Amino acid sequence: MSETRAALIASELMIGETQVRAVASLLLDGATVPFIARYRKEKTGSLNEVAITSIRDRLAQLAELDKRREAILSSLAERDLLTDELRVAVEGATTLPALEDIYLPHRPKRRTRATIAREKGLEGLAKLIFSQEQGIDPQQEARAFINSEAGVETIDDALAGARDIIAEWTSEDAPIRQELRRLFLKKGIITSVVAKGREAEAAKYRDYFDAKEPLAKAPGHRILALLRGEREGMLKLTIRPPEDEVLLRLHRRTIRKHRPTTGEMTTAVDDAYKRLLAPSLETEARHHIVERADNEAIRVFAQNLRQLLMAPPLGQKAVLAIDPGYRTGCKVVCLDRQGKLLHHAVIYPTQSKARVEEAKKVIRDLGKDFSIEAIAIGNGTAGRETEAFVRRLEIDESIPIVMVSESGASIYSASQIAREEFPDHDITVRGAVSIGRRLMDPLAELVKIDPQSIGVGQYQHDVDQARLKQSLTGVVESCVNSVGVEVNTASATLLAMVSGINATLARNIGAYRDENGPFRSRKDLLRVPRLGPKAFEQAAGFLRIRGGDDPLDASAVHPESYVVVACMAADLSCSITKLMESEELRSQIDLDRYITDIIGLPTLRDITSELAKPGRDPRDRFEPFAFSENVHYMDDLAVGMKLPGIVTNVTKFGAFVDIGVHQDGLVHISQLASRFVSDPSEVVKVQQHVTVTVLNVDKARGRISLSMKIDLAGKTSNRDWIIEP
Repeated sequence: MSETRAALIASELMIGETQVRAVASLLLDGATVPFIARYRKEKTGSLNEVAITSIRDRLAQLAELDKRREAILSSLAERDLLTDELRVAVEGATTLPALEDIYLPHRPKRRTRATIAREKGLEGLAKLIFSQEQGIDPQQEARAFINSEAGVETIDDALAGARDIIAEWTSEDAPIRQELRRLFLKKGIITSVVAKGREAEAAKYRDYFDAKEPLAKAPGHRILALLRGEREGMLKLTIRPPEDEVLLRLHRRTIRKHRPTTGEMTTAVDDAYKRLLAPSLETEARHHIVERADNEAIRVFAQNLRQLLMAPPLGQKAVLAIDPGYRTGCKVVCLDRQGKLLHHAVIYPTQSKARVEEAKKVIRDLGKDFSIEAIAIGNGTAGRETEAFVRRLEIDESIPIVMVSESGASIYSASQIAREEFPDHDITVRGAVSIGRRLMDPLAELVKIDPQSIGVGQYQHDVDQARLKQSLTGVVESCVNSVGVEVNTASATLLAMVSGINATLARNIGAYRDENGPFRSRKDLLRVPRLGPKAFEQAAGFLRIRGGDDPLDASAVHPESYVVVACMAADLSCSITKLMESEELRSQIDLDRYITDIIGLPTLRDITSELAKPGRDPRDRFEPFAFSENVHYMDDLAVGMKLPGIVTNVTKFGAFVDIGVHQDGLVHISQLASRFVSDPSEVVKVQQHVTVTVLNVDKARGRISLSMKIDLAGKTSNRDWIIEP
């Protein structure tokens, strides 16, 4: 990595150049972000995953910039346009817009008005007018360029062609473009109006039928809503800064006043802005705000996904899971403590009295036969009714009855992963199993679903899908590696999210485990086909083997550090197991004694922390949640009601809360707290249990307004309801 590039990234991220170079080197060597963050702290100065990911992404952006730079240099060279001065300018450009501005005057052009004027021999006249020398009279000079054969019949024809050339020169001037680009972004106004004749169809966009907002202040979610409205043909958008200010700046830059050429130059420059610069810079401004909105939406989605994946697990319990339904009944499955399907059945708790009685008997019998320790109920259609039915059975209070989100479950049920797991069962059984496993371990089950289908995003279908996928995949991998994976029970899908393990290696691990029995130690992983030393280095610390030959294999201590732990135990004249069990012994460890050129205090502190709580789960403790027993439908709601709820989605304008009525309510950002809140994520997170007050119920539009304020004097705004089809 060049010194210049390292300095640029370090300056942008406000970190050290040596840190940037260290990360770049590790990435080039095939290290993953989780591995670098966890096990190479000495090299990176303890950079976290966010910083490492930012370095990785910026390196990729700069690589793309270099690719474009080389293409431009090659194009210029092929056409004999590459001067030393131009090469220096191209090689010195640090952003794509700056690079394209330099290249713009030299790009191969389609036939433009300026091109036609040049073909008519009018470039000489344009140069004379553009020089703006005191003695030049455009009318007099134009006479010499009249040429009937070329199509220049009059003085006005000649001057019009010259102005077209001057307009193009002005529009291709790099400093002018840079100044106006900044003006568009700083003072641009985004204006939206309803498309003519589409007022009725565009009802959901009515807040934007005649709206204006400074581009710099427009929040990302509103930008995405406007762009969706335009894409659907419901709205028409324009982005412009105040025209008088733009023209004033352009005139100052290009026009000498009180010259015979002033009038022609003014006309040409005004045309350059209105016909060429404004549309071009508006397109750039759109790209900029789309990128900004995408970044914000992707960040919100990633943050919500992380919170969902890291939701507290119930743990290894025998679970009875119910996928609710009316006409087709409720699919019931019984799972053992490892999530293995033991039994499935169908009950009809919402139909005839006889079927209700039969359903009661089935649930009671299954609870006894399979020693059920928890009951999971999907929160979809008939979910609340099924929950009420189960609670009326007066089941042992030690058995929690939990409503579980079904978001994405149907996608999993029909997926190739589900078919491979349960080839002999239909999608209803698979869906019920997924509901039960989500309660036991949300992370292990949700990794089987495309993150974009989980439903915790904001305008996820409108953002750059490739970038969204990369970000969400990174979140999933980060969460999986943070928690760690039990290699002897994990699915191939979960294993594939471990640092250094791809889908092929994950399948090979599963096949080896099936053929040879449970792994007894981490080093046995090296016997798995195609799992070489590099993959082992990246993965080993994140894989757990509980009850194996080496107690450290159940911890996050990397095998490369086992020798250090052995030295610690030897120095204290005890076994590694005893060292892990005794806080008194661990307190006697002098970390400074074990510092080497490779291992420093950050890693040594991580090691001693792991010895205290080997393989500890970073997720919070599971707490049961229950909706109000008296509220099942929107008709049951009344203004002023205080209800328990669970946060299902956090956006920039507020949080959506499930209160058990099959329609999430919105707690607008202004109603999240009795103080000012600039970012909802400061107050709430996905899966958080909250208490809300009903402010308004709009049954016609299917909207519920909620508040988390203690003082309810404020009113919620409906402008920022998320617009979804």
